[in-house]
Amino acid sequence: MKPYTPAELMVVAAAREIKDGEVVFVGMRLPLIAFAVAKRLHAPDAIGFFENGVVRDAPSASLLYTMGDPPNIEGAAQCSSMTTVMGLMQKGEVDLGFLGGAEVDKYGNINTSYVGDPYSPEVKLPGSGGAADIASLARRFVVIIEHNSRRLVERVSYITSPGNGEGAHWRANE
Repeated sequence: MKPYTPAELMVVAAAREIKDGEVVFVGMRLPLIAFAVAKRLHAPDAIGFFENGVVRDAPSASLLYTMGDPPNIEGAAQCSSMTTVMGLMQKGEVDLGFLGGAEVDKYGNINTSYVGDPYSPEVKLPGSGGAADIASLARRFVVIIEHNSRRLVERVSYITSPGNGEGAHWRANE
């Protein structure tokens, strides 16, 4: 038997985080595959939200390159707007969100803004998009990133999406 890849291991670990009946802010690439695996193996009643307003009760049968691809729209349980799905998250209706980032620290804080000195960054990044909302409003979130010392850091260069900030009891709801 061929050994599994790190990406395959992350997909399986992420799929195991999805519980049956949960509402999951899915995203693309590995989180999308994790959602499909969970639906097939142990969470048939999980619901997937996409940032563009698509809500799916079953993964698309076709390969998706972007969340707005026609196969993601076809067969969707609902096609609304980003405002609608973000509003549902603000109402507390999202159990789990999947996120990525350039850096994540031991407190779960995510950096997608810049790496290095803020006045002269080594790398400029695209920013939060909806990730800060997902990190703040989903009941819990999972970060799926490549595991290496440049990405898993002691402290992120900048907290774009908050995990637990400075540590225990940093979040208002704890």
